[in-house]
Amino acid sequence: MQHTELKVGELARRTGLSIRALHHYDEIGLLEPSAHTASGHRLYTAADIARLHHILSLKQLGFSLEEIAGTLGRADFSALRVVELRLQRAREQLAEQRQLCERLDAIARQLRAAEPVSADDFLQTIEAMTMFEKHYTPEQLKELEARRQALGEDAIKEVEAEWPRLIARMREEMEKGTDPAIEPVRALATRWRELIRAFTGGNPGIEKSLQTMSQQEPQMAWRQGRDPRLMEYVGRAMACLDASK
Repeated sequence: MQHTELKVGELARRTGLSIRALHHYDEIGLLEPSAHTASGHRLYTAADIARLHHILSLKQLGFSLEEIAGTLGRADFSALRVVELRLQRAREQLAEQRQLCERLDAIARQLRAAEPVSADDFLQTIEAMTMFEKHYTPEQLKELEARRQALGEDAIKEVEAEWPRLIARMREEMEKGTDPAIEPVRALATRWRELIRAFTGGNPGIEKSLQTMSQQEPQMAWRQGRDPRLMEYVGRAMACLDASK
């Protein structure tokens, strides 16, 4: 592994994590930087970055931080095994997406031909569509519905119309290679965060559920034109906003 040493701010920018999260991992002994500068700043080595990959992969698979700590150093949770587990989950998600597309396509063909659609066909499609219930508590869903009613349909339509434009502008800056730490990316990232908060109402629990759903249900992002490369770029821009506070 090539020689790499990153300060906490650079690691946050490169990974899309917040500095606060990295500090927390350090405080609980989950990811302690292996080196420090002469002035005492944290330095993360290539081995630390590999460990971070291990942590985040298991976190996305639903492991708690306490459970992840228990896997570190275990032979049955080697780096290769963790990558294989995450790869398996990614393939399962792709299969789920393909299955939903096939079901919706079949129902669309039947409806276009004015053919009856069976209850089983609708039930199977509903099962594939109920990802929200997987990631949001009943209380959060109730709060989201109340917020939707409070905002009104006109405001919601304006936000829904703005998202594609914002995504397109962010993608344009990414493809130009614009540093996410400078304008105009900072302005776009600020607006991105504002739109998320318009949806979540600033509720940190709902924001966390939204982030988890985006990570575990990639079809949501793809349907909206957000690919993993773009989301990594947005994450870096967000980290830069947090680092400047």
